Amino acid sequence: MGSRFQVRRLASALGAEVRDVKLAGCDGEVIAEIRRLLLEHQVLFFPDQHLDDAEHVAFGENFGELEGHPHLANADEEQRLFVLKASRGGVADEWHSDLSFLPQPALFSVLQLMKCPEVGGDTLWANTALAFEELSPPLRDLCEGLSALHNAEPHGRPEVMHIHPVVRVHPETGRKILFVNEHFTRRIVELSVEESTLLLDYLQSWITRPRFTVRYSWRPGTVAIWDNRCTQHNVLNDFEGERIIQRITIMGDEPRGEEPRWTPYARPGGPSDTSRYDRMLRNFLKEQAEARRG
Repeated sequence: MGSRFQVRRLASALGAEVRDVKLAGCDGEVIAEIRRLLLEHQVLFFPDQHLDDAEHVAFGENFGELEGHPHLANADEEQRLFVLKASRGGVADEWHSDLSFLPQPALFSVLQLMKCPEVGGDTLWANTALAFEELSPPLRDLCEGLSALHNAEPHGRPEVMHIHPVVRVHPETGRKILFVNEHFTRRIVELSVEESTLLLDYLQSWITRPRFTVRYSWRPGTVAIWDNRCTQHNVLNDFEGERIIQRITIMGDEPRGEEPRWTPYARPGGPSDTSRYDRMLRNFLKEQAEARRG
């Protein structure tokens, strides 16, 4: 299907650069076309936008409810937009889907690059729907019967956690998606810690194979919007100098998938470091059971 904008695909897996559109003050028809392109390409890049804070927030509000970052300082009074400043490679350089530790993780993220080094600091995205579809049928079947515990340990908040299906269904496209990531997923609930580590390591290395990814080199004023339900992203920690971004987050829905086919697996508690994810899982399940009773 054609587009009213100039659209250039960046990789066969995902990603497109969009020109001939002004995001500031855009109307409903433009937003509808952006949503359509986003479902097709998963991540879109709009060069030369240079939005001010109010324009950035207003653009994001066209897609749903905004929520500031729960663990980082937000830049506006209404806690909807936050700024990240990094130098000498101080960035989120692990693959992740934004806020996957929340009961309703991020739907879309809208990022504007404010300042960047001449070389380095690129961002990569991976298509987690395509990665699921290219797994072997037996492994797809196994993953669909599992769930995973995510938490905010990288933000210093390990007590903030939630369980999601390993395979979620995209509510708009119907595609099945691998919903685990390197940064926030702690363990598979129905497997032992050792088995979970093996499976998560394999899935993450599979998801981030080059054929499922796109890499983007930034310039100031570029705006990107991506669908967190079916992508992961990772900033390359390969630069010196200042890199400044501002971002807003459109909050999403609860990930849905098959019910787990097995009960949670957690060994009895012990003091060793190897059992900490067992203790984490037991404590979370206990809190959930108490919340349902109370």
